Amino acid sequence: MAETGVISLKTASAPEELTMDEIRHRFESEWVLLENPETTPALEVVRGRLLFHSRDRDELYRRALELRPKSSAILFIGHPANDVAFAL
Repeated sequence: MAETGVISLKTASAPEELTMDEIRHRFESEWVLLENPETTPALEVVRGRLLFHSRDRDELYRRALELRPKSSAILFIGHPANDVAFAL
């Protein structure tokens, strides 16, 4: 189980660039914030720089507002519970 994590843009280490396969493997059932996502023509995310991940969607949105990435994607990795609905 991956812990909630932050990769600060202010630290010496740069955010890690990951493919979607790597993201799916590492962050099952978590929300993920990616910076500068690479997408297909159909806008499916192929890879991006990991800024933050959490099981708590609201925590991820708060972090996105703090970091204010110029270009980003927010993804849920996994399958939602039966009683969860998503609005796009």
